Order: sequence, then structure tokens, then C-alpha cells
Amino acid sequence: MKLFYKPGACSLATHIALREIGVSFEIEEVNTDTGITTSGLDYKLINPKGYVPALAVASGDIFTEGPSILQYIADQNPDKKLAPLVNTIARVKFQEYLSYINSELHKAFSPLFSSSTNDDDKAAARINVAGKLDYLNKLLGDGRVYLLGDNFTVADAYLFVVSNWANFVGIDLDKWPNVEAFVTRVSSRPTVQSAMKAEGLL
Repeated sequence: MKLFYKPGACSLATHIALREIGVSFEIEEVNTDTGITTSGLDYKLINPKGYVPALAVASGDIFTEGPSILQYIADQNPDKKLAPLVNTIARVKFQEYLSYINSELHKAFSPLFSSSTNDDDKAAARINVAGKLDYLNKLLGDGRVYLLGDNFTVADAYLFVVSNWANFVGIDLDKWPNVEAFVTRVSSRPTVQSAMKAEGLL
């Protein structure tokens, strides 16, 4: 397998998931500004959407969209328990969290990384992010270790990556202690540490 990634982007969640299952894989960095990968490939030929992640698998298929890739990795390796079994209540909750992180939290951060966003819009984006973190702080306030309880899943990898973006845009997670504790907890996992080191983030 080969993962096309951008350091610290949402593709880091896929990178963490691949390290969690312990398989052999390659990584190749994408410059999303130029659309060229480290080896000189035109990334649009790999993923016409132009953004990361993209995962090339042995069958020759190339998968895009982070939540679907995360579920694929988890479902191909059920012994790792990175996702609940299908047709269970836990699976529905798992997909609910993945959807929320993707469509709400991830998108809320997006304007803060755009050079074309003006100051007023960035201020509005910060308010929007704060509202999402309010929800997550309350959710994580019942003593659970991870989103679904005591078991780490790929949804936790995704939540860690996106929540950790706060540190790159000047949002202090001290205001959301349960989210901050979650980020700290997940960051200590060996797989997270190794993925971040491989991407030059540590």
C-alpha cells in the first residue's frame, strides 16, 4: 500500500491507522499547492480531487476521502478492533462520530488554513470551531477514554488530528479540558508518535 499525504493534514489519521494495523506500506508527500508529489508525480492523476489522503492498494484501486479509507483499513483488519462490528449500535455511533468530525469539525477549521480568508471570516471560523469543541468537550466529559469507551478506533485517530490543529491556528485547548486531555492521551500512543515523526512533525 502507498499513502499519499501532506504533513499534519487529515491524512495523518490514515497514517496512524496504517501503523496501528502493523502492515508494510509506503508514504509519499504531496505538495497540494503545486499538485506535485515528492517523486514528481502529477497528483491529479492519482486523485483528481487534488487533496489528501489517497491510498493505493494492492488491487490497483486508489481510495480517497479519509472516513471511507479509515473504515476500509479497520474492516480489513478486524482483529485490531479499530472499528465496531457492522450492524451494531456501536458501529452506528462510530459512523456518527466520523461524520461529525468530517463534516463539522474538519470543515470548521478549513477557513483558518486558507490564505484567502479575511480577518472577519477567520474570527467567525474561530467562533464556529469553538462551538464544535464545546460539543466534544461535553461528550468526552463522562470519563470515557476514547470516543467509544476504552477501545481506540480510527475515529479517535481522526478526532486527534483535527483537534490538534488548534495548536497550529492559535486556539488554546485549555478552554476545553476534556478535549485537551484526549489529544494528550492519543498523542502518547507509539503509533501516533511514529507517524508524526515520519511526517516531520516531531
